Parts: sequence; structure tokens; C-alpha cells
Amino acid sequence: MKSYWINKTPNGTELELRELPIPTPGPDQVLVRVRATSINRGDIMGAIKLHSAKGGRPAGVDGAGEVEAIGANVRGVAIGDRVMFRAKGCFSEHVVVDSTLLTPIPTCLNWEQAAVIPIAYITAYEALLQFGGLQRDDWVLIAGASSGVGVAAVQIAKMCGAKVIGTSGSAEKLARLQALGLDAGILTRGENFTEEALRITGGAGAKLAVNLVGGSAFAGCLGVLTDFGRLAVVGYVDGQMLTGLDIEPVHGKRLQIFGLSNAPLSTAMRAVAQRGFERDVMPAIIDGRIVPIIDRTFSFDELPAAKRYVEQNALLGKVAIRFD
Repeated sequence: MKSYWINKTPNGTELELRELPIPTPGPDQVLVRVRATSINRGDIMGAIKLHSAKGGRPAGVDGAGEVEAIGANVRGVAIGDRVMFRAKGCFSEHVVVDSTLLTPIPTCLNWEQAAVIPIAYITAYEALLQFGGLQRDDWVLIAGASSGVGVAAVQIAKMCGAKVIGTSGSAEKLARLQALGLDAGILTRGENFTEEALRITGGAGAKLAVNLVGGSAFAGCLGVLTDFGRLAVVGYVDGQMLTGLDIEPVHGKRLQIFGLSNAPLSTAMRAVAQRGFERDVMPAIIDGRIVPIIDRTFSFDELPAAKRYVEQNALLGKVAIRFD
């Protein structure tokens, strides 16, 4: 089978096409014929320690496809089932997936729509609901709202009845996000949005801030929070890992700061988030209240070009990869 691996280079990462044998599923796994996958920024940022690609590693972390073989211990899954999933090595024609990380694809979704859901939408679910505790009528600020997780967070927050402020460096993207329900947009690429966000909330501040930008947005997110507010640190597309921390508001407002990364999670931990997502968010996808946003679709053979496109930061939502 064809499989793209990712290698570290002096300037970042590059994809390498390899020819590999089709893998065999273990007792608790299934073999999936991949029909579509998506690009996630964390997976292609191999120069960052958490996503190191030294020596090469299988690329791609989520996708959609058909079950082709089933491990001896797997129950409730049949050959031919249409499923979406999180797994290592999804930039391949076949992949083995832990059976607990499979979600049936509803008939309303095509392969590409299903493939852009698992990482982005489950991460947004974790940030907003599982750990963020977002409630109806709360204000939430999403720094980097045009990213894949950012768009998912806007959609899920609106589904919950929250009020959403998003930041972006593109006025055009903010306008498109407002069509998805964004209540207010702040045009910025740095941290200078606290004052405007406080004005928008009438001085009350936000109960939750989701930082998808990185260190340059950390202080701004912290300054937006109200008493007992929470800050989710999810991404760092700005590459800025170090930032100053004003501990006075953290102490005085009893703030909570938490990070979200799949790297340290066991399969069981990932399954907990997936079941919560299926319970709380999938009904809105099935009935059409949430429609996955795909910026562009590339073919499997165009994966290196798709990676370069994502690295330009011009997209809104996700880039899907179609296997012809």
C-alpha cells in the first residue's frame, strides 16, 4: 500500500511516499480501507518536541473509510461498515484502528466531511465541554477562530447557546465565521484584543478562552477571563512557546489553566472523550445544525501540495484528502 511518512528537515517537515505491506489488525483493532483523511497542524509540525519526526514516522491522525478486517475481540463492528476514527498513519491506503475509537458515519456525511471531524471536533468538545464547562449564555473567546479546531469550537459553542468572540488576522475570515454564528470578531494577530473583548462583553469578561494561536495570544486570553474563568491552551501556530504569566489574576480570580494534547492520552482516555463527543455533539451533526467546514479538498497524490497550502495559514476550517 501507499503511505506518506513525515520527516524532520532543517526548515520544518516534509512528506515521503513509501510502499508498505497492508497491516494486520490486532485482537482489539480493525483494518480500515481509508477513503478520506484530513490535515491537522499538530501532526505536520514535526520541528516541535511533542510532534517530533526525527527518523520519520507515519503521518495523518484521523480519517474515514470502510472496515475490511476485524480483530478476534472486536464486537459490534462489521466488515463494510462506514466509520470515522483517530489513528496513527492515516495518510495511508489502509490503517489499523483501535475499535473503541470508531464512530459510525451518518448517512448525511460524505467521506471528506466525516474525515475532517475526529481530531478537530473532539478537541473542540474537550476544550469547551469536557474540561471547559461551557454553559448556555456564557461568553467564550476563541483565539485563532478560523483554524479547524477554531471553526469547530464556534459551531459547538453556538449549539450550546453560548456567546462567541473570535480573533483572526483576516477580516474576510471573520465575516465568514459570523455567517456560522460568531457573535463578534476581533481583527488581530497578536495579544491586543483584551480591551475590545471586555467592551463586547460589557466589562463582564469571558468564562472560557480557547487559545489556538500560542504564546503571542496567551496574555490576551488571560486578561479576558472573569472570576472562576478557564483558559484552554490547545495550539501554537505562532511557534511562540514561552510567554510571561501574570499570576495576580490567576490567584485573585481563581482562574484555571489547562492544556489539551492527544500525545499523553491512553486509548481508554481518548475513548472517554469520543463517547462524550458522540453523546453531546454528534446529534447536531446528524440533524444538520453543525456542518463540517472544508476549505479545500486535495487528492491523495497531492498530499505534499496540501501540506504546503495548510502551512500558508490561508484556510478557514479543514483541508480534506480524498483517496480516488
